[in-house]
Parts: sequence; structure tokens; C-alpha cells
Amino acid sequence: MSVSPFDHPLLSSLLGDEEAARHFSVEADIAAMLSFERGLAEAEAECGVISREAGAAIVKVLVSFRPDTAKLRAGVAKDGVVVPELVRQLTAAVGEPHGEFVHLGATSQDVIDTSLVLRLRQAIEHIGLLLSENIVRLANLEQEFAGRALMAMTRMQPAIPIRAGDRIASWRAPLERHQQRLNEQSGRLFVVQFGGAAGTLEKLGDKAAVVRASLAAKLGLGDAPQWQSQRAVLAEFAGWLSLVAGSLGKFGQDIALMAQAGTDIRLSGGGGSSAMAHKQNPVKAEALVALARFNATQLAGMHQVLVHEQERSGAAWTLEWLILPPMVVATAAALRLAAELAAQIESLGH
Repeated sequence: MSVSPFDHPLLSSLLGDEEAARHFSVEADIAAMLSFERGLAEAEAECGVISREAGAAIVKVLVSFRPDTAKLRAGVAKDGVVVPELVRQLTAAVGEPHGEFVHLGATSQDVIDTSLVLRLRQAIEHIGLLLSENIVRLANLEQEFAGRALMAMTRMQPAIPIRAGDRIASWRAPLERHQQRLNEQSGRLFVVQFGGAAGTLEKLGDKAAVVRASLAAKLGLGDAPQWQSQRAVLAEFAGWLSLVAGSLGKFGQDIALMAQAGTDIRLSGGGGSSAMAHKQNPVKAEALVALARFNATQLAGMHQVLVHEQERSGAAWTLEWLILPPMVVATAAALRLAAELAAQIESLGH
């Protein structure tokens, strides 16, 4: 049983996206957190914060280290985050005399936030490919049907004749702009989080900046000052997700309305009805509308996440965990469905 349609055994076939969801699995999260710990040990050894022997010992253990997930689960129930128990297990695995140098100078939020960024980078690569596929499919529809006639509909009433290409362009052009927006956001989003207990990296002294830069480079991320209580970039990204889903929802709504009229469009592979065998329901188009509305609703919650008390908020941070992953999966699912729906358009216009 699942409380989320995005990983529900049945509903996820329509509303989910396995590739996007994979980056929010416990396995992906643990792997990314351990990448942080490895990068940190290497950076601190390189910068002389810990000995090279200690760094090598930690890295050697991390190559094959697999935490006890049952204990991690119990740790989250007690500590509110997974990192304290993860570090306890890793420290024990490294043992004396080097275990004390595991996680040196870092805090739980550094590990969790950087893990999120690493996994978002992979999920966004997948989403970017889906976005490009949709743009290509719509461009192909333009090429095939652009010159055909349609009746423009304004405020749900017939207006003046237009070309099918005009309506298709209103589906394609926003996606191209979203592609540009994503490129602009990437430099702000794909950065390391490393601030220590309260954002000051106090345990690293005058080597803090150089360790952070080295850690970022080892993880393939940008170097940036700590942002643990500054979540605007993640809210901005959530806004982008909502924009993409919203544009695809407009596409789905248009297709559903055209299919209702039955004269402007011909689709293959509509959904069936248990009561009316003659029906071909525009299931994918309807799902696009639902996913657009879902992300629009969640976006308000992501703006609530901006309200972090002082240097860290457990409440706002937890809210982010509840909201952002489903928004990513919803957007990937919408892109997948939209590409499939575009492929089902056999005729458009007259």
C-alpha cells in the first residue's frame, strides 16, 4: 500500500515516473550522503585539516560501507534526521585511530542538503531530456499540420479562423522558454552546502573556505557560501517545476477540449470505459491538467519553506522534504505523458 499516487503500485503507471522517483529512493539518498562524506575526508586531507592517513582510512571504508538501514530508521525517529546515526555507524566502521575524523566540521544539514542537490542534478538531467523530447515532438506537429485551419476559441467561444500552427506554437514556445530558465537556474542550484553547526565552519578556522572549495570540486558542484537557512533557490526551482507542469496542463486542456468537439483533432489510443464501450477518453490530457494543478498547489508550500527561524528550522526543512520530491516526479510524469500524447495526435485541423 502507498499513500502517494507517484509510487502507488497501480496509479504510478499513469502519474509516476520511475526514473525521476529513483533519485529520491533511500538507496540514492544514502549513496549521495556517503559521497559527501568521502569528498569531505578527501578535501580535509588534501588541505591538511586531517592527516592523509586518516583521509585514506575513511575513503577505504566508504568504498564498501553499507549502513544498517533499520538502525537508520530508528535514528531518524529519535534525531529527526538520518545523519547522526549514519555518522555513528561510519565512525565505528573506520575505528581507531581515524574514526574521530569522520564528518569533521560538518553538520547533518550539510550532508542532507548536498545529497539533495546531487540527486536533483541527476533528476534534472532526466527532466531536461524529456523537455527536449516534447519540444521536438511539438515542432514535428507544427511541420506536419501548421497550415491547416482551426477556429480560434476565446473565452470558450468561437472567435476567428487561425492556423493549427498558431495553436501548436502556443504549446511549444513556453517549453523553449522553460528550457532557457533551467539553464539560468542551474548555476544557482547545483552548489555545495557546507556550513557546519551554525553556518560558520568554526571548526575549520582559516581553512574553511579552501576546504569548502575542494569539497565542491570533488562533488562536481559549484562553490558557494552556506545557504542552510536560505531556501530561495529551491523555491525558485519549485516555481520552475510548476511552470513546466502548468504549460503542459494547458496543452492537455486544449487537447481535451478539442477531443470533446470531435472535429478538430483525431487521437489514437484513448482510454476505455467500464460502462460505455464506445468511449475513447483523453486520459493523458486529463492527467496533465491534474498534475499542473497539483504542482501549482504545492508551490505555495514551497514558499512557506522560505521561513526558516534564525540559523536553521527543523519545521520548514521537514516541510520541504514533504513537498519538493513529489513536485519533481509530477513534472517528469507530465513531460512523459505530454510526449506520449503528442505522439497520439494523428490529425489536427482541417
